[in-house]
Amino acid sequence: MNKPQSFFHLHLISDATGETLLAAGRAASAQYKDARAIEHIYPLVRTEKQLMKVFDEIEEEPGIILYTVVDQQLAGMIDQRCTTMGLPAVNVLEPVLTVFQSYLGTPAGRRVGAQHVLDAEYFRRIDALNFTMEHDDGQLPLDIEEADIVLIGISRTSKTPTSIYLANRGIKTANIPIVLGVPIPPVLVTAQRPLVVGLVATAERISHVRQNRVLGAAHDAQDYVDRANISEELAYARQICTRHNWPMIDVSRRSIEETAAAIVALRNKNR
Repeated sequence: MNKPQSFFHLHLISDATGETLLAAGRAASAQYKDARAIEHIYPLVRTEKQLMKVFDEIEEEPGIILYTVVDQQLAGMIDQRCTTMGLPAVNVLEPVLTVFQSYLGTPAGRRVGAQHVLDAEYFRRIDALNFTMEHDDGQLPLDIEEADIVLIGISRTSKTPTSIYLANRGIKTANIPIVLGVPIPPVLVTAQRPLVVGLVATAERISHVRQNRVLGAAHDAQDYVDRANISEELAYARQICTRHNWPMIDVSRRSIEETAAAIVALRNKNR
């Protein structure tokens, strides 16, 4: 018998955007299927006055506190206040900084928001994102040679979200749909620079996703969700990938993040 789902408050205090905390908090809470976190995110907390307002809210809905605050005085205030309130608190970044300091033999610079500095890497990610949005769903195929990765696959194999995720890591990613009986663009076959990766899934999985997609649609979508038709589409996609020796990744049971990690591993191996 499944336990009824319980809820708890998860407070995330950051002196930057809070993305690191959000990822850490969700990774931990995902391990508890019967407990769901109610997330409270407090970004750009950099003064004592801001911190006091945060704790006013925490007092109303107490729970677990995770924080990334590089200012040691503010961090100390958080620890002291949480101890007084009897609430658990974890400085997510501090253990990592300690390891870095021990290995590198020098203390951290304690720069607030240092990971978001407007450097060459930042603009590389923006450039990749712009490229990826312009080359979504088979658009502008003639300059596909500029891509780092090209994802191909039939409809509903997570090509677009995976492309955007990769772009956020600075990887220029285009995606091209495979349609049963329609040849792929010749430029894709002759391209030398990009790694072409085929995304596939089970017919059952794709049918389920497509059914949700067309739910309530006025037109007849029977062929679109029919598993026999989907199996033909998948066979056609696999034939194309096999013919050109392009690797394939089954996304049936993979998250976008896991699929992207597998693609990056293939890219590194090919290098």
